[in-house]
Amino acid sequence: MPILVITGTGTEVGKTVATAAVAATALGVGRSVAVLKAAQTGVRPDECGDAEETARLAGAVTTAELARYPDPLAPGTAARRAGLPPVRPQEIAEAAAKLATEHDLVLVEGAGGLLVRFDETGGTLADAAELMAAPVLVVASAGLGTLNTTELTARELRSRRLDLLGVVIGSWPTAPDLASRCNVADLPEVAGAPLLGAVPTGAGALAPADFRAAAPGWLAPRLFGSWDAEGFRGRETP
Repeated sequence: MPILVITGTGTEVGKTVATAAVAATALGVGRSVAVLKAAQTGVRPDECGDAEETARLAGAVTTAELARYPDPLAPGTAARRAGLPPVRPQEIAEAAAKLATEHDLVLVEGAGGLLVRFDETGGTLADAAELMAAPVLVVASAGLGTLNTTELTARELRSRRLDLLGVVIGSWPTAPDLASRCNVADLPEVAGAPLLGAVPTGAGALAPADFRAAAPGWLAPRLFGSWDAEGFRGRETP
């Protein structure tokens, strides 16, 4: 798995913190890691972007960002409004391939969901994943609505014959409601792929050393961690 594409089922689902957790656990088992942010939106040139936030939390990762646009919009729209060149799927694939020659693992973080548009021709992260023939990790929310968006994302991946590695809950609440607890069992079913972790709410606010120490306990062995899916399901499913 030299390249892993990480997408959300939408915005604000915990994708960047989940990416940092994967990076931290991979570093912890001796892998060299690069994080590629395909397009950063809604951030000024002097602000920390998602790739830098991943490095702050995870540790010694190589970071790369292909473009940055000031408006907090879909990359294609933000590029057009800024009068700047868009990022195209081929550029994402080429940058990831170059990083993969020098690192054991390249994490390619998208912007929002799988089909958010990057350019005027409708190019998406899914198109880039196809070019890379890379597996995709889906970061989903915990509560109401997540089954629909997760299944839609999984169906799109299957229609493109892309490998859905699994699903990670990007922000698991400290006091989960009934819907969240039921979704622990239902998410793997609607995705047709295993649940590979649950990152606790507020994880991104931890001190970096504490984040790195805790991250393996949030992710399954497939993602270099020690999280026990069956045990988690047994504790949380009503």
